Amino acid sequence: MSSRRVGPDPMDRGRFPVDPWRLVETSYHPDDLGVTETLFTVANGYLGMRGNAEEGRPAFEHGTYVNGFHETWPIRHAEAAFGFARTGQTIVNAPDAKVLKIYVDDEPLTFGTADLEAYERTLDFRDGVLRRHIVWRTPSGKRVRIDSTRMVSMTQRHLAFLTLEITMLTGDAPVVVSSEILNRQDGLDEDHAAAPTPVAGTVVDPRKASRFEDRVLVPRLHYAREDRMLLGFQCATSGMTMAVAADHVLETHDEHEVVVRGDQDLVETVVRVDATQGRTMRLTKTISYHTSRRAPVRELADRCDRTLDRAARYGLDHYLDEQRGWFTTFWEAADVEIGGESSEQLAVQQATRFNLFTLAQASARTDGVGIPAKGVTGSGYEGHYFWDTEVYVVPFLSYTLPEVARNTLHFRAVLLPAARARSREMAQSGATYPWRTINGEEASAYYAAGSAQVHINADIAYALVRYVRATGDLGFLRREGIDILVETARMWADLGFWRSNGEPSFHIHGVTGPDEYTTVVNNNLFTNVMARFNLEQAADAVMAVRRDDPEEFARVRARLGLGEEEAETWRRCAHGMTIPFDEGLGIHPQDDFFLDREVWDLSRTPADLRPLMLHYHPLVIYRFQVLKQADVVLALFLQGDRFTEEEKRADFEYYDPITTGDSTLSACVQAVIAAEVGHRKTALRYFHEALYVDLQDLHHNTVDGMHVASCGGVWSALVSGFGGMRDHGGRLAFDPRLPDTWPSLRYRLTWRGSRLLVEITRDLLRITVEAEREPGTAVSLGVRGQTYSVSAGAPLEVPLAHQGPHIEEVLDARPVIGAVRADGSTITAGVPDPVSHEIDQADLAPSDRAPGIGPHVPLP
Repeated sequence: MSSRRVGPDPMDRGRFPVDPWRLVETSYHPDDLGVTETLFTVANGYLGMRGNAEEGRPAFEHGTYVNGFHETWPIRHAEAAFGFARTGQTIVNAPDAKVLKIYVDDEPLTFGTADLEAYERTLDFRDGVLRRHIVWRTPSGKRVRIDSTRMVSMTQRHLAFLTLEITMLTGDAPVVVSSEILNRQDGLDEDHAAAPTPVAGTVVDPRKASRFEDRVLVPRLHYAREDRMLLGFQCATSGMTMAVAADHVLETHDEHEVVVRGDQDLVETVVRVDATQGRTMRLTKTISYHTSRRAPVRELADRCDRTLDRAARYGLDHYLDEQRGWFTTFWEAADVEIGGESSEQLAVQQATRFNLFTLAQASARTDGVGIPAKGVTGSGYEGHYFWDTEVYVVPFLSYTLPEVARNTLHFRAVLLPAARARSREMAQSGATYPWRTINGEEASAYYAAGSAQVHINADIAYALVRYVRATGDLGFLRREGIDILVETARMWADLGFWRSNGEPSFHIHGVTGPDEYTTVVNNNLFTNVMARFNLEQAADAVMAVRRDDPEEFARVRARLGLGEEEAETWRRCAHGMTIPFDEGLGIHPQDDFFLDREVWDLSRTPADLRPLMLHYHPLVIYRFQVLKQADVVLALFLQGDRFTEEEKRADFEYYDPITTGDSTLSACVQAVIAAEVGHRKTALRYFHEALYVDLQDLHHNTVDGMHVASCGGVWSALVSGFGGMRDHGGRLAFDPRLPDTWPSLRYRLTWRGSRLLVEITRDLLRITVEAEREPGTAVSLGVRGQTYSVSAGAPLEVPLAHQGPHIEEVLDARPVIGAVRADGSTITAGVPDPVSHEIDQADLAPSDRAPGIGPHVPLP
């Protein structure tokens, strides 16, 4: 059970006031710079600019990231073995073009020491523009108003815009603005000092990015002209190339001059203005980034020139209008509205939109690459793509931005040749997708919690099938999707094996499920349930194209070398799949031997020893029944039609007390199943935890970037948890679970080209077709087992007699112990104490002595 309990409004509202459409900060605090830099990032999925101050100082981590732009490096294993990952991949901190250093009377504006009479920073979810307003009293006593904006374009993925307005409120003064493009990756801050290095001896956090020892960005081109400046680099090992260029437009009625200069790591345009009181000078900086795996830097520089020339023709206002239009369309398709006007309800509304806005910024313009775990908001997880894209983010995209979902799945199709090669290396047929990657190669150095998580194959297949069901995009399925389904099914059929004890059963051994606190096990329930789905869907897809499109089937068969009996083999494997179940406890064990372990009592584990992975050796954790994140419970959600309501409740209640929530992917899933089975208060608590993961820095690593998958999970908790939406078997269905404290919930879905508005109150479900795929198109759907049809102009209204089951008793934080295993032994609990040996218990009074608990001592 997670220890991160937060209410519906845990934020400091003196500093971050409630605003349903903006994230607002009203005072500057240097102690949480890393968190606010992440929260105030502007991005479009391709390019991301962290919320560093324009002046460049101070900063926790300067960051400008381009999705997929990475350096490679050899992974050095102390004890290597065949098939271990060999090539690490780390996102590169791209040259920083955000810098606009300000000097008044030759005094620099430096946050933390500046005397600020006014300060407000806002990130507007309606246009994606970061705005900042300050009034600075200079050391000489002059007052200066400074207003700035920052925007990364959603419509032109290579473009970003900065504006800076400076007004002398009292007195005249010389004003200098130094606009820079600076290579920070290779150890230079804005003052050309070496960037800080990690402190030796600190606890290793696997969620953070690696640091490079040698130079990464090799200079290939630079220039600084009065009208434009540019830097061009090539990564030393990966060979990837980048060019970044910037134009400037200065508007002022005062005397001024412009000076340009530069070298291979820094180009700058220096604007000097003799500012007079009451007059405003305005500087607009237009920036373009282009990257490539193969193109020379000179070509990328030409692309930057074309992008900036076009931007100069159209002007900033044109792109602002485009940006507002893009977000208007986004919110029409994706907005989720929580009813009520109380401060808590408005806070939940603001946080909800922030999470959805984050998903847009992480995915909208990925255009041919994946969606990193942190988007382009930070360097966490080294910019890698994981399974969580398909399980947590693609479902959101399939129902709101289906074209983006398709692009994301197309990227997986592009990686299929590399996945086939990885499968051969792992002595398997078909394709095995890497656990974490940028370029398609496996980059996870710890195989037990990396390569062993072959469930990623089924996760990708799940996202693909869900996308096709939601959109009806059979063309994509038959051209690219079927290749993924067939090759992943081949891997499962080869990885598993048959065992017979009267009745033949199919088993999958030596794998790790989503729970990384339990590794390399036999018959992990999540893996087997998802593999079964993968096998079934591959067989269905092959049979459907054979039946409906013989010509296309001939091409598929030739392309994939499809055997006559393969589809039937996959069906047999799926039908015979082992699904662990313990009759005595009435639950699904997480794997064959999960229940053989002793239980870790999280209710007696000190908060300062969480997360467990930073305080205990993996082997200590592996010996216990304790979960990093939902595993069986995630299977209950993704494959909910394969479990009974009784099984769901029993499984949820067994696993909840032993689930740490040390992963941000857990709370949102637990919210969905808690709502479904009737634990309403628990569902809302988990939802709040997921909702504020980053806004409250609940896992203490928001400094490394946003938890994008958790944001997708927030959408699932709202739409599938409280909104009760399911699409099992390709049938849209609803069974709402509105929280007791919410008067209503409204959300949008795009189903096969038609946009639906779903409205839920305590006693009514109303569904309206807001936009039709084609005139007269009706949408068939289910509500609590009954079939209905809805079309434009004829909303569907279904009375609700209840909001599902309601379990009054609160879940016990203590684990289930005392139950009898199949072999007759009793399940007991313990808590390993890694520091108890440092205290001489004999010196303590009896009442202060720690209880005699440990790995082998049962709790009373």
